[in-house]
Amino acid sequence: MPNQFSHPTLSTQAPSTFLTLTLAPAQVICGVGVLQGAISAVAGLGSRPLIVAGKQTLAITQQHLQPLLEKQKLHVAATDYGADCCEASLKSLGRTAKEHKADVIIGVGGGKALDTAKLVAYQLQLPVVTVPTSAATCAAWSALSNVYTEAGAFLYDVALSRCPDLLILDYELIQTAPPSTLVAGIGDAIAKWYEASVSSGNSQQTLTIAAVQQARVLRDILFQKSTAALQEPGSEVWREVVDATILLAGVIGGLGGAQCRTVAAHAVHNGLTHISGHGSIHGEKVAYGILVQLRLEEMIQGNQLAAAARQQLLKFYAEIGLPQKLGDLGLGNITLGELQTSAEIALNPNSDIHRLPFKVALEQLMAAMVSTTAPIDSRDTTSRVAVRGMSDEVEE
Repeated sequence: MPNQFSHPTLSTQAPSTFLTLTLAPAQVICGVGVLQGAISAVAGLGSRPLIVAGKQTLAITQQHLQPLLEKQKLHVAATDYGADCCEASLKSLGRTAKEHKADVIIGVGGGKALDTAKLVAYQLQLPVVTVPTSAATCAAWSALSNVYTEAGAFLYDVALSRCPDLLILDYELIQTAPPSTLVAGIGDAIAKWYEASVSSGNSQQTLTIAAVQQARVLRDILFQKSTAALQEPGSEVWREVVDATILLAGVIGGLGGAQCRTVAAHAVHNGLTHISGHGSIHGEKVAYGILVQLRLEEMIQGNQLAAAARQQLLKFYAEIGLPQKLGDLGLGNITLGELQTSAEIALNPNSDIHRLPFKVALEQLMAAMVSTTAPIDSRDTTSRVAVRGMSDEVEE
């Protein structure tokens, strides 16, 4: 379907070399119990905030956030974003915002709630505040919103004109989320290295080089600290990992832009949403997608470094509970037709998978998707891999 938010090229001049980046939120307030102290910063953006959250989170905001805003003499309205960050929800929220005469949007929740709030604010040209309640993605930071169907199938993303005006990262709020959300955030964040190093590792652009190197630092932080962080929620090391998944991951996307942000791992995620819907969360599918990307590098390029990296990730995933294969995503019994549908969507002409330095055939992607846990075997690092017989995860 067409992207209704796309814009025509305005200039008739020859292509320019200028660079436009959406680097960071205008202000970040980060700490333990900072929500109350950050209200004055919210008030500086508007007097009629509309809170956008999920149904469960909305009850929390009405109990904790809304009274703080009202104490600041702000006129507050709150609403849930509906089934997903989907077109129907966006239209409904736009009407609600206009009826309330909102002059600032506050997104509270996980990635879907924050993406929805950012996109509504973008459409209405209003400032936006993001208040993440989990560390599952860097959505609180980024100038990007993903749009899905109501059933959770990815449709397209929208590049926003700027990052949020204010990001409030309260560790006490993050700690209320299930530990599995931080695990998913680790999977989403660590993908930055595997995707950026492939798409942009040879770039000579200063900021892109910086983004790739920061992605390597991010990977190392997560390798070194994730296990301890998950064992000690609320501790200093836990806060460091939360910062990595929300803030540092966002920095990398800001510095490197779309070229550094997503390659095959996110493309595989997008394809999986069409067969899994809301069955697993974003970072879990992205983490699995990294293994698929590395498997493609092994199969098509004969890349032994990719093979070694995949084995290293499999061990790391086992330690912290990230999915290693389709079965871990609840897709162990998908049919060959469903697998093909997912792979075809991941390979559509506008897909980020085409940032790989080699072409990927449908059969190759399907083969990689069912062999993410395969042992390293030099005879298996060719492009001549058949889908049939590779895994008992796929039924005829």
